[in-house]
Amino acid sequence: MRRLDGKSALITGAARGIGRGFAEAYIAEGATVAIADINMEAASQTASELGAGAYPVHLDVSDQASIDATIDAVVTHAGKLDILINNAALFDAARTVDITRASYDRLYAVNVAGTLFTLQAAARQMIAQGHGGKIINMASQAGRRGEPLVAVYCSTKAAVISLTQSAGLDLIKHSINVNAIAPGVVDGAHWEHVDAMFAKLEGKKLGQKKAEVAAGVPAGRFAVPSDLTGMAVFLASAESDYIVSQTYNVDGGQWMS
Repeated sequence: MRRLDGKSALITGAARGIGRGFAEAYIAEGATVAIADINMEAASQTASELGAGAYPVHLDVSDQASIDATIDAVVTHAGKLDILINNAALFDAARTVDITRASYDRLYAVNVAGTLFTLQAAARQMIAQGHGGKIINMASQAGRRGEPLVAVYCSTKAAVISLTQSAGLDLIKHSINVNAIAPGVVDGAHWEHVDAMFAKLEGKKLGQKKAEVAAGVPAGRFAVPSDLTGMAVFLASAESDYIVSQTYNVDGGQWMS
């Protein structure tokens, strides 16, 4: 028997990258997965490529009506919601004296409020169903410590760790386990954007920052999405029923706690 047979999962930001990797792993373990993304065209394409176990849902985690509609869509399609991965997030970088309110508001709307209110909507549905559930938030090694050019992003991920702790302690009485994964640096198309930001801010050549970051990982390389899927499956399965409010580092040895 597969570990997630018969389970209904919702993964935000699942059209590409880490979210898509989670969806692939969950489908392989027997789950039906809502590919939720603000880019509906990309979500539809990903769902089509992943096959019968996946279906697309439009979701803007910064909009409450969109969150509520997504939960309704999942229940309509699958009959229930068992698992949520709060994966949708935004990144930005700036010197502290150059941080703008617009950037701050945008990152907090998605990374913090989006995580909290999607978690809340999912938890309400799980409580109504009466058989518990699993909620997995995506934190980051950036939430474990500050970085000189990433103050806002780091603080949003620290908030995700704190939300995970508080929500987990509150919701376990309903047999809802809330935990988090803190990745290190994960390769993908987004890193071209990140590298370009640091090239501008630090006066580096394109590709230089990425090479420096990869060299600093004790494991000797960037992660790829498949490096994270084992933890994501574990935290969604019955094997994690006694794990509450924890944030697991999956980062090649970059942070120890």
